[in-house]
Amino acid sequence: MDSQKPYFEAHVFCCTNRRPDGHRRGSCAAHGSEKLRDYMKARARELGFDGKVRINSAGCLDRCELGPTLVIYPEGVWYTYRSTGDVDEILQTHLVEGRRVERLMLTTEQRELRPEQQG
Repeated sequence: MDSQKPYFEAHVFCCTNRRPDGHRRGSCAAHGSEKLRDYMKARARELGFDGKVRINSAGCLDRCELGPTLVIYPEGVWYTYRSTGDVDEILQTHLVEGRRVERLMLTTEQRELRPEQQG
């Protein structure tokens, strides 16, 4: 196996799935995921993440009721985020400091937002 470092240290997959208005499951795009993803990309550049962290757009991550959602690899940590403040907290705490943002984390079995996750 090649011992080289990976090209990127982390990948952030942001769901930007869009469903029709009024769809029973909603969609991340209906909750502003596209603008928040764009903000995240700009903040990542400002923080000097170029070449270290890749912010990706993703199709449906099948967590629409909890959207917008993102997942960070290689850890496989899932988050919900509703504001630029949430984005800043995820970038700073998770990607810079290496700690998880517990209040925004999603669990495997979670099907609705906890009160502290609602914005």
